[in-house]
Amino acid sequence: MTDGYAITQEGLDALRAELQQLETVARREIAERIRTAREWGDLKENAEYHAAKEDQAHLETRILKLTERERNAVVVEAASDASVVAFGSTVEVRDERSGKTATYTLVGAAEASARDGRLSIESPVARALIGASDGEDVRVHTPTGVRTLHVVRVGA
Repeated sequence: MTDGYAITQEGLDALRAELQQLETVARREIAERIRTAREWGDLKENAEYHAAKEDQAHLETRILKLTERERNAVVVEAASDASVVAFGSTVEVRDERSGKTATYTLVGAAEASARDGRLSIESPVARALIGASDGEDVRVHTPTGVRTLHVVRVGA
């Protein structure tokens, strides 16, 4: 697909906003917690100080990961043919076995969120849906067996 992390422009904007918040507000908050804990005296047995330092290490690790993801991000625009499922498409499907419908937006793995209906382009369901159009049935191999999904609607 691409040589970096495939991401939508919206996903990249959200990543940058989170990175900005972590590098400014979150860093200041941690620094303040460390400063306050230092004022309480002996650092050897100061649980608040050690907890703040551990939180600082986790914060810096998260910042490094997000910076790396931003550096390697490749914005992939939604396909111009909105009648066929592609990266960035929103698609409504019906599970033929259960009759339940679901709406997914196909996004890069880094911005996937099942709760928000944002499905990783690398997932079995997304891979099966790529190239499908309205009214088409696709078969998806899942850990619970083969599912048939009926594409109800492809659209933005």
